[in-house]
Amino acid sequence: MTAITKPNWQKLDADRAKVLEMAEERAQATAAAPDGVVITCAATLKPEPVSWLWEGWLALGKFHVLAGAPGQGKTTLALAIMALITNGGRWPDGSHCPAGNVLMWSGEDDPADTLLPRLLAMGADPDRVFFVTGTRMAGEVCPFDPARDMAQLMAQAEAIGDVRLLVVDPVVSAVAGDSHKNTEVRRALQPLVDLGAALGAAVLGISHFAKGSAGRDPTERVVGSMAFGAVARVVMAAAKVKGEAGEEDRRILVRSKSNIGPDDGGFEYGIDQAELDAFPGVTASRIVWGKPVDGTARELLGEAETEASDDELTALDDACEFLRSELDQGPKPAKYLLGEGRQAGHSERTIKRAKAKLGIESRKESSGWLWSMTVEGAAKRAKDAKEAKESTSKNLGTVGTLGTVDGESEVF
Repeated sequence: MTAITKPNWQKLDADRAKVLEMAEERAQATAAAPDGVVITCAATLKPEPVSWLWEGWLALGKFHVLAGAPGQGKTTLALAIMALITNGGRWPDGSHCPAGNVLMWSGEDDPADTLLPRLLAMGADPDRVFFVTGTRMAGEVCPFDPARDMAQLMAQAEAIGDVRLLVVDPVVSAVAGDSHKNTEVRRALQPLVDLGAALGAAVLGISHFAKGSAGRDPTERVVGSMAFGAVARVVMAAAKVKGEAGEEDRRILVRSKSNIGPDDGGFEYGIDQAELDAFPGVTASRIVWGKPVDGTARELLGEAETEASDDELTALDDACEFLRSELDQGPKPAKYLLGEGRQAGHSERTIKRAKAKLGIESRKESSGWLWSMTVEGAAKRAKDAKEAKESTSKNLGTVGTLGTVDGESEVF
């Protein structure tokens, strides 16, 4: 693993101030400039080093993604990072982090009974933690909408001051459109990218691995469009790997991708439970950091425990949901669906098996093959939903009974 230099935390403050100053200069220049295409000559720019919050892992003003399979403690990892920032602790590599404020927008966990207890269990300073819980409109509190409320969040963050990190859990919450489409995801993530740059803060989005994606490059396994991993400057992965003979399984946090620094290596970590001293009876999960690990994310995650034998069926279910969402509005070209499916992490074989399972009709047009939902297919979906609701122990049979498209005469 590439050696990590311990940052000078006083310099870090100066770097962050520089990021804020540059953002302000850009904003003023944009406001004063006439409308039209913006072109910048390279001769007017000065090369600048990346300003790190955690050297090699979290960069100020940049967007990051932390992904992993369910049950790996991704949210707890993010909370551990938040706690460390608020108390000015030491990163797993031993480097010091200057204390700062943190923001979190969580669409899944309650701040009072889940998030705050975990933060306190890991020594967070609650005076430096702020949760985005909604937006007040006409006297009423409404759900936070990043497409609508980012300017207000920017104002609040500036009022708080010294915000070093914004966590979005899950990051798909920021996407109002189809999270499997590259253009929609990029458009939805841009306000977060801009917010991080304007605040000089790191932005960390939490995501899952696509089911049935074991063995692939971890960055490509981030659920939804590949734009999530493409927009992020650093992608981190959390996983459980099997220990050597006689050793317990271990959890690891690794870098899967980095456009601005090392893209390998990581750290072991554990998750345990602790009772809060100041709140008897309240227990919470916390992260215990372990030793560093060497190797690429793909190598390290290649040791991950084998996924359940029904994983292929789970991947098929995901592909079925993808096709449902695409075809509910009407027929679409097969070539388009296969291309979007690949972008969403589904293999062509799985997409075609999902087509067969859903009873999707294909017909040849002058422009190529079109796929569409049939009345029979819709009825079958309703029947499947009813049977799933009535019985949680339904025998799905083998993959072979789901149908095959090997004999199809169409090209797609």
